[in-house]
Amino acid sequence: MASLNQVHLIGRLGRDPEQRFTQAGGAISNFSVATDEGYKDQQGNKVEKTEWHRVVAFGKTAELCSKYLSKGSLVYVSGKLQTRKWQDKQGVDRYQTEIVAQNVQFLDRKESGGNRGAETRQSGTQAQDAPQEDDGPQFPNEAGGTDEVPFIFVLIPICYFVMNVILNGVMA
Repeated sequence: MASLNQVHLIGRLGRDPEQRFTQAGGAISNFSVATDEGYKDQQGNKVEKTEWHRVVAFGKTAELCSKYLSKGSLVYVSGKLQTRKWQDKQGVDRYQTEIVAQNVQFLDRKESGGNRGAETRQSGTQAQDAPQEDDGPQFPNEAGGTDEVPFIFVLIPICYFVMNVILNGVMA
């Protein structure tokens, strides 16, 4: 059976990342990302909908996110969905679904040097200097056309998955 667990988001941080460390010294960073969409209802009124996503990053990615990201930062996150289970103080089972980040790119514009395009910074070994702070628009679609970008990020993995199913003769 073929399966796919892949998430791609472009959105803004709702708060500064929270960093902590494992007993072995590995970094963990938690932050939330807001994505939004706008559409018109049956009466022709514009409706805005915001969805919040919990993200967790580990290792060097977590260190870079905690160092360079802040509330309002525009980011691209790719990773996988994971649900954790634990028991609270009353012994009740609790669940939390979050995105385990495998790649985080910082998309805020660089203010110096006249670079008007979106500056992309990838976590891990390809990370560069920190982008300068940019409060930017409150929601992703106010950043100028990013409300249409997620469709591409959804379409490409689906096409890749379908192509693998066809080439490998695997049916889900």
